Amino acid sequence: MVFSWQSQIGVAIVGTGFGQKVHIPGFQEHSRTEIVAVYHRDLQKAQEIAQTHNIPHACTTVEEIVSLPNVHAVSISTPPFLHFEMAKTVLNAKKHLLLEKPTALCVAEAKHLQNLALQQGVVTAMNFEFRFIPAWQRFAELLSENYVGQKRLIKIDWLVSSRADASRPWNWYARKDQGGGALGAIGSHTFDYIAWLFGSVDRLAARLQVTVPQRPDPQTGVLKPVDADDVGMIMLELADGTPCQFCLSAATYQGRGHWVEVYGDRGTLILGSDNLKDYVHGFKLWGSQQGEALSELEIPKRLSFPQVYADGRIAPFIRVVDQFVRGIDRRESLAPSLQEGIDSQRLMDLCHESNETGTWVNVPDRF
Repeated sequence: MVFSWQSQIGVAIVGTGFGQKVHIPGFQEHSRTEIVAVYHRDLQKAQEIAQTHNIPHACTTVEEIVSLPNVHAVSISTPPFLHFEMAKTVLNAKKHLLLEKPTALCVAEAKHLQNLALQQGVVTAMNFEFRFIPAWQRFAELLSENYVGQKRLIKIDWLVSSRADASRPWNWYARKDQGGGALGAIGSHTFDYIAWLFGSVDRLAARLQVTVPQRPDPQTGVLKPVDADDVGMIMLELADGTPCQFCLSAATYQGRGHWVEVYGDRGTLILGSDNLKDYVHGFKLWGSQQGEALSELEIPKRLSFPQVYADGRIAPFIRVVDQFVRGIDRRESLAPSLQEGIDSQRLMDLCHESNETGTWVNVPDRF
């Protein structure tokens, strides 16, 4: 189906945790998308969610979702271990796909989805929302204008407390085989914006750790083992030779938040937020050239969100949806798409390989 500018795109929501908090309000706010169906494996819960958000259809299988003729696109925000099979069902039905990160459980799965999307001629998008936050967009502009000159060092810290409490119940996030861990939650975003802002990576070395080794079962309270990382130290060498150090943690009480520092021969740029409750709100940008003192840089109004929401994730997600809609109109996947999801997933896989072997690993070229 080719969409004209006034055509409404029927969307189905699969995943009702993050989906209810961000995807549903985001799609309902966009002028070109209409949510026509929602999935939950429990029919009563599906019906309750549908009623709460005035969604016509409540479904208990993805097959039922994609069989609806007024569903043109499907948004998936389930845990990572469900992405591959659900996304295959969506793509085989020739429906457009918006997928949450991390893409899948491994790069082979991500590549399979991309090949399937290309075969079926459908449009894909990944929710790498940092590309759409005003402070980040200004940061990208200044880098492209050579504000810092020749880059000498990139330092990234993303230190939050979401998993710091050892009494937080055990679930899929504690399981490496189900895509849990801070690398998937945080590293997937970071690897995407490194590619967007700084270019490709030549090689990396990673050390991933589990600092909270047990968590209580939510039903019995019995402690169960955790094998998914909650802390990581990653060193990267970019294709242009720039060294990059990335420290991530989901287990740091009062962590400093999320910061990206770029040091060059002409100047310095620092982008950061210490907001530990909302990973979008609070970003500010500082700069300095020729050794002068750092000063806060203004974010141009042209980059501002038209509307700011209590949940900071909604405004950039609406911009992701807008990019998705433009792609559907043009019948081509626009970045960030499954291709960018593959690139991020590849680096995640290589981090696990480096951690297991204790060596630097080279990053293969894009396929």
